[in-house]
Amino acid sequence: MPKNVFVVGLNELNHARLKRLRGVEDVTFHGVIDPTAIYDTDVWDIEAMLAEAEERIAGAAGAAGTVDAIIGYIDFPVSTMLPFLGPRFGVRSVGLEALLKCQHKYWSRLVQREAIPEAVPGFTWFDPFEDDVLDRIGAAGLTYPFFVKPVKSSGSWLGFRIDTSEDFAVAIEQIRAGIGTIAEPFDHVLARADLPGAIRAVAGHACMAEQMIGGRQCTLEGYAQGGEVVVYGIVDSIRYAHVLSFSHYLYPSRLPEPVQERMRELARTVIAHIGYDDAAFNVEFFWDEIRDHVWLLEINTRIAKDHCDLFEQVDGVSHQQVTVDLGLGRRPDMPHREGAFAVSANFFHRVFQGDATVERCPTPAEIEAAEALAPGTRVAVHVREGMRLSELPEQDAYSYAVAQVWLSAEDEETLLTNYARVLEALPFRFSET
Repeated sequence: MPKNVFVVGLNELNHARLKRLRGVEDVTFHGVIDPTAIYDTDVWDIEAMLAEAEERIAGAAGAAGTVDAIIGYIDFPVSTMLPFLGPRFGVRSVGLEALLKCQHKYWSRLVQREAIPEAVPGFTWFDPFEDDVLDRIGAAGLTYPFFVKPVKSSGSWLGFRIDTSEDFAVAIEQIRAGIGTIAEPFDHVLARADLPGAIRAVAGHACMAEQMIGGRQCTLEGYAQGGEVVVYGIVDSIRYAHVLSFSHYLYPSRLPEPVQERMRELARTVIAHIGYDDAAFNVEFFWDEIRDHVWLLEINTRIAKDHCDLFEQVDGVSHQQVTVDLGLGRRPDMPHREGAFAVSANFFHRVFQGDATVERCPTPAEIEAAEALAPGTRVAVHVREGMRLSELPEQDAYSYAVAQVWLSAEDEETLLTNYARVLEALPFRFSET
């Protein structure tokens, strides 16, 4: 029988990717909620979005006949909608409490510490609107440098390295101004969950302070099904020197295999301890090479969409294969090293300056010419002429990602050479600040 898979936030690019997966000849993909309603807004009305999704799925199901899976590949708010939509239509979904044990950063650290305490740094939570917050953080045993972020965030949004009290004052001002964007809709999700008392007190407007960890960063992409936890790929997350902004994601990882296996075992242990099942995840780690110590940074309840092209180029299909197969109750049919290239990367072209106006962007013809410079190249420009850099959503505190460039090659040296050539062919200009 034909299968109907409903994808929350489906766009044209990902629709094409999904249709290239294995075993989807009998699958029809239906979009649920226009992705512009997710990306191009400052306010997420979770209740309204759930109502819209339910109406769309019910209407399409009436015409198509079945609802066989409901999936997504976007972080908040999509990932938090799936545990509500799955039970509503009788399809597979991770449980809400298990999902929140990953997404609520304070709750997540508590359960991580239960399972793998050696990989968890010192941490505490705080209310950013209280006075004397620094005293509270110090009383918890944290010293400079430490990192602060909301208990629910996306990417590196409102995350700050704190080296001095002056750094903290600047960070708190920005957190207080912006935290409501995610905190308020996240509170709607928390209100529908069965939370322990210690977590009910730490609502969406709360923040985390964590002892600073670092080293070589990577992301383990995996899934849990029927109680089995599988890691199928590791992607390196490479930062610009001396700042927290990402330069590029590189697949496959260059970390030593024994280190990768230690990370796999830690991921298997903590995911099983949480009870997370029937869904994809990724876990971010640091390897402190000097001390030979592995730290867990955070757990995400989805595949990383920025890694889709990397898996397709190196392994043969996007790792959306895992999401679709899990939704349909199939064993994930993820190939390994069956792609056209040996290495692949997703580069972030960033502007390291204050807010500015975009005065010049590459034209469609210039983008096409840049993509033609090397095989396996795709360019996505995130800005338009006349806009302010501060209008870009989900940016870190230190730079603006104005474009992404996906590249693939036979080795890393060729990859980096090709990126320099492509970047030179993409003319941007910004106003002085």
